Amino acid sequence: MGNPTIGGTTIAVGLMSGTSVDGIDAALIETDGEGAVTPLAYLEQPYTDETRARIRAATHAALQQSAPGPHAVIDAVAEELTLLHAEAVEALLARADVPRGSVGVIGFHGQTVAHRPERGWTWQIGDGNLLARKTGIPVVHDFRSADVAAGGQGAPLIPVYHRALALAAGLPLPVAILNLGGVGNVTWIGEGEADMLAFDTGPANGLIDDWMLAHTGVAMDRDGAAAARGRVHEDILAAMCDKPWFDVPPPKSLDRHDFSTAPCEGLSVGDGAATLTAFTAETVRLALAHMPRPPRRWYVAGGGRRNATLMRMLAERLGDVRSVDALGWNGDAVEAEGFAYMAVRSLRGLPISFPGTTGVARPLTGGVLCQPADGACARPDQG
Repeated sequence: MGNPTIGGTTIAVGLMSGTSVDGIDAALIETDGEGAVTPLAYLEQPYTDETRARIRAATHAALQQSAPGPHAVIDAVAEELTLLHAEAVEALLARADVPRGSVGVIGFHGQTVAHRPERGWTWQIGDGNLLARKTGIPVVHDFRSADVAAGGQGAPLIPVYHRALALAAGLPLPVAILNLGGVGNVTWIGEGEADMLAFDTGPANGLIDDWMLAHTGVAMDRDGAAAARGRVHEDILAAMCDKPWFDVPPPKSLDRHDFSTAPCEGLSVGDGAATLTAFTAETVRLALAHMPRPPRRWYVAGGGRRNATLMRMLAERLGDVRSVDALGWNGDAVEAEGFAYMAVRSLRGLPISFPGTTGVARPLTGGVLCQPADGACARPDQG
């Protein structure tokens, strides 16, 4: 089943805590960081309501800062999240019946609390050193900073994994892989090796979740039921789409809080949910204008694929739209698997971001490697 060395394939853990703040996704894969990928196990560890509230408080505090730095509230949440991620690793390995000594690396995304590439920084909290010491496994974290420092957007990073999966599955090209988490992002994959484009499309579940939490106390529209009962207010939808950002050519990325539910205030719960859901779908349609050719098919990953109303609205606008589960992929696990895959690529000095995905000038590796034995952390290419 592989080994923890760099030769051949490596068993790797990937950890993702998204801007939807619902919990930790933990995935175990075996990969060479290139074309060989075998998913082995997946686990979701939901956050408690109290933890979600503390993450939101940390995010609010981070958005008030001019740059990442020490902050009592944020630092406390970072430690809490790191310990929860260590528990998730232990539970994942127990579920898979894989000893920790067989695992070569953990890819630890951390929690994005602010993303400001236009200011030259992005902020994901989580202590890679602490996680390595708690698990006894080398950890690659801080995946985005090198790209932003080199002039890239730092997002999206998953496209390199999307491409590996799409080529392995023999999907008809061009194809689009759409991830709908807190923010939506799309990977357009063409025939050539460098024929790949990726960018954020707009809010995905984020605004819908915010709306439902504020008006019902539950931070999601399960199955799109509230939106299905509501009416889309076309005037509000048009005003929300009338933003220069949607005309900006890629590369481009968003912070989770770059848009708000304010335009829908005063609407009923159902009408607000319907309008915000239509906004998510319409932003994906607007993304078509930036693609070299229309995709022959769209595959959707992330929590948004479970929203039947959103999937219907996407199909009305895009045509052939399917869940990635139809391919035998686990649509909940793709992002976590992607960070396991990128951790292996980081160890091997392979690029994780590209001119067509983040706008960086040349293909670039990324991440910081922390060793469990001595707590030393360095970029893999720095030894």
